[in-house]
Amino acid sequence: MSPQTMGPLIGIGVALIIILLRNRRKRTLRPHLLWVMPLLVTTAIGFGLWANTQHPHFGPFAWIAFVAALTLGGVAGWQRGRTITIEKEPDGSLKAQASPLGLILIIGLVAARAGLREVMEANAAAWHLDAVVVTDAFMLFAIGMIVAQRVELYIRARRILTGGADNHMEVAA
Repeated sequence: MSPQTMGPLIGIGVALIIILLRNRRKRTLRPHLLWVMPLLVTTAIGFGLWANTQHPHFGPFAWIAFVAALTLGGVAGWQRGRTITIEKEPDGSLKAQASPLGLILIIGLVAARAGLREVMEANAAAWHLDAVVVTDAFMLFAIGMIVAQRVELYIRARRILTGGADNHMEVAA
């Protein structure tokens, strides 16, 4: 394995350890601030996408890839948001704790992306892939995932605060 390959893997490993340690404790959930991260990420990625407007016009395949990436990101974010346990404390505040299932989902997505990168680099010319389209699709996937996760958390937190649903993770039947 080359040093160029080992560097990111080591970084991902360190990040996963930090995330695992951080997710062991419950954190205060502030539903009124859940919009901040999606706004920041969407703005930052939006500027990155806007910078690509100098690229020749995208064809129908590119737009299909963009819609698919945004949709798949939304599904992944919604699923990840569902795995987070939200509990109402006696003082009325909300505490959220990420589930290991959510981390497994993220690890799977990172592994899939790494594997996809290797396959795409080897077959880009044969498949007529445009690196800008692939990069933009991954950025749209990230937007979909972050926005959908926060929307799911907000809906569940509001339901819990109004006394509607149970305070724990909702599991699909």
